[in-house]
Amino acid sequence: MDGLYHARVLELAADIPHLGRLPTPAVGETRGAALKVSKVCGSTVEVALALKNDIITAIAVNPHACALGQASTAILALNAVGARADEVLAARDALRAMLKENAAPPQGRFWELRHLEGVRDYPPRHASTLLAFEAAAEAIAQARAAAQEVETCASS
Repeated sequence: MDGLYHARVLELAADIPHLGRLPTPAVGETRGAALKVSKVCGSTVEVALALKNDIITAIAVNPHACALGQASTAILALNAVGARADEVLAARDALRAMLKENAAPPQGRFWELRHLEGVRDYPPRHASTLLAFEAAAEAIAQARAAAQEVETCASS
């Protein structure tokens, strides 16, 4: 288990940015929020985010998870603002593939997910490691649906 909880994972888990609630909405933002729970260990991660033109303009996280779930949440929170929604979804897919299909670690904005590569050898830890990105994906879907609704109302 030493490979799982190395220094960078513990640093990330100890210093998670954007804890709490989203700031007051800006004009043109739509929002989504989701809570994901690991059935294996009971870890939870809540993610709320704001989108404008499909770019994440704000994020708030609330993790109650092991160090692996907290490290993953920290990587998401550190890098989400300014990212296109599709970048977050691609990072989630790449993280899942890294853990479950022995794929290469994610690249680009979310490259630090490579620090969680050791988790692949511990399948019971996969769910908690994926929680933040799964919650973000659901929050993105909600914010996109809200944006579509606003657009539909505006064109009516």
